[in-house]
Amino acid sequence: MKSQITNALSDFFFEYETPRQVLVRNRRVGVVCRLIQLGVLAYIIGWVFIYEKGYQSTDTAVSSVFTKMKGVGYTNVDGDERVWDVADYVFPPQGDSSFVVMTNYIITEGQSMGKCPELKGKHNCSSDADCEGGRLKRTGNGQMTGVCRNETKTCEVLAWCPVEDDNIIPDPPLLMSAENYTLFIKNSVTFPLFGVTRSNLVEGIDAAYISKCLHSPDKAPLCPIFKLGDIVKLSGFNFETIARVGGAIGIVVDWTCNFDVDVKHCKPKYNFHGLYGNPAETDKARASVGYNFRYAKHYLEDKIQKRTLLKVFGIRIDIIVQSLARKFDIIPTLTAIGSGVGIFGVATVVCDLVLLYLLPKREFYKNMKFKYTDTQAQEPDSEAGSTETEK
Repeated sequence: MKSQITNALSDFFFEYETPRQVLVRNRRVGVVCRLIQLGVLAYIIGWVFIYEKGYQSTDTAVSSVFTKMKGVGYTNVDGDERVWDVADYVFPPQGDSSFVVMTNYIITEGQSMGKCPELKGKHNCSSDADCEGGRLKRTGNGQMTGVCRNETKTCEVLAWCPVEDDNIIPDPPLLMSAENYTLFIKNSVTFPLFGVTRSNLVEGIDAAYISKCLHSPDKAPLCPIFKLGDIVKLSGFNFETIARVGGAIGIVVDWTCNFDVDVKHCKPKYNFHGLYGNPAETDKARASVGYNFRYAKHYLEDKIQKRTLLKVFGIRIDIIVQSLARKFDIIPTLTAIGSGVGIFGVATVVCDLVLLYLLPKREFYKNMKFKYTDTQAQEPDSEAGSTETEK
């Protein structure tokens, strides 16, 4: 027993096994094998290393975005002249990465809490019986009092009076001058894995350049100042159409960087996308087209609380930072090479199938590849390769 254990250990530590190979001189099989190997090699070099950059590790950025709008608008509605500055037409005013620029509005001034007739079409009536007191209608403007107002044939409501009439949207938009507003974007990104921090104010973008530049995809692709009209145009919209009822536009700041070269080559690219609304203007047949919201300015007049209500139509702008940085790393490189070498085994499997099952001389090749032995009487191994089976 001891000698058997000693021999087994000796065989395990001091012997090396390697399979025998059968060299098959067959042109068709040889061509198939080399074509498969070439295909695998092309996949490893072309797809894994060149296209997918399998020799590099990747990281995404942690980013922050600050924005600032500039520009002044002018309106003249029925002789009422008004100038609109940034504090009037940007919501919210904090300079977030998502904000709304007002381009059109419906204003209802001098509202106070009281009782007044509902807007026509909201809740029509012919008698008080049609107006259920205390009822709140989802699309209405207030709580019904149970009275039918004869002058309008609508139910009386407790609400901010006079109620808003938003049936007619101003056309053309009241703030067409918004087309000339400018947007300044300041974006910083950090790639934690590589310890690299970059800003869209890259080398050459200084205060003097910013004071006179305006973004253009061809002439000034790195300028961080954008004209609102150009943003709308580059996203595929018509400014007057989107300004009338509102919409949404996405500005994508793309940081795709290769840190195997100098960091200064890591620069942003700006892309513009219409997120809501159809550039072909087919949205006219749809419900709830555009983007709008309401806000009120409250004040006291003769100790009576009043408000000015605005229904704002605007362009919602979402600034989206998209990032991917790459750098050479030995671990993914070895992983890619190892997986590629493993794929080379596909050629062997395919060629074995052809030899053993498809060629006319398949029985001959089987006899050359496999050796069948009897467990009761083992003969010296004289064939190429060895596979033992029990009969």
